[in-house]
Amino acid sequence: MNSVSVSGHGTLLVLPTYNEAESLPSLLQEIFEVLPQVEVLVVDDASPDGTGIWVEQRILEEPRLHVLPRAQKLGLGSAYRDAWQWAMQREFSSLLTMDADGSHPPGALPALLAPLLAGEADLVIGSRYVPGGSIRNWPLGRRFLSRLANASARFLLRLPVRDATAGYRAWTLPALRRLDPDRIHADGYSFLQESLWRALRLGIRVREIPITFVERRGGRSKISRLEILRGGVTLLRLLFCPPRRNS
Repeated sequence: MNSVSVSGHGTLLVLPTYNEAESLPSLLQEIFEVLPQVEVLVVDDASPDGTGIWVEQRILEEPRLHVLPRAQKLGLGSAYRDAWQWAMQREFSSLLTMDADGSHPPGALPALLAPLLAGEADLVIGSRYVPGGSIRNWPLGRRFLSRLANASARFLLRLPVRDATAGYRAWTLPALRRLDPDRIHADGYSFLQESLWRALRLGIRVREIPITFVERRGGRSKISRLEILRGGVTLLRLLFCPPRRNS
């Protein structure tokens, strides 16, 4: 696997976790092999399986690793908001986000960062639905729901992106500052759709690269019926009650 150098203050990779003790150790090893200079922030929502405790112990031996513990399960959207603020306060040059369950391939991280480092994009999305992208080991029901969510986002919000629900992303710090995470109202997985929608409205340059998405290595999916409902509500809110560009 090829590694990539990081300029400026460096790159922070954010891993929101809830009960990921099974997959996290091997995932971190793969991340540091691909991006030796990256720093990793684990945002843990008081995982009952001890994920946060394991990270706190691992930090004693790994200076590239950080943890942001939270008192309860607050959801993906607020995890990203807290992590973005943490990164901006420390002035990292770029920020990566990925799932902690092993579904996003660490080997694609250099390709995700490359357009940022070349100045070709402000946001890069690891996409399942552009040519070359794919999904492995998902049942038909999951595939249908994912396709439906993305088709709805493209149609209702006119998003020129094939994978609007992907959490595998790379941002530049200036793009995050323009976006202002506190202005994104959605929680849960619909945070991904709203942040993309707002980014495009601000003229932030977006690029997609193909990835192979693999079913999580262990544990259970966090996608619930409530999350799916929230995603639909977010789309309708942005369609019928769009905020002003400066709000």
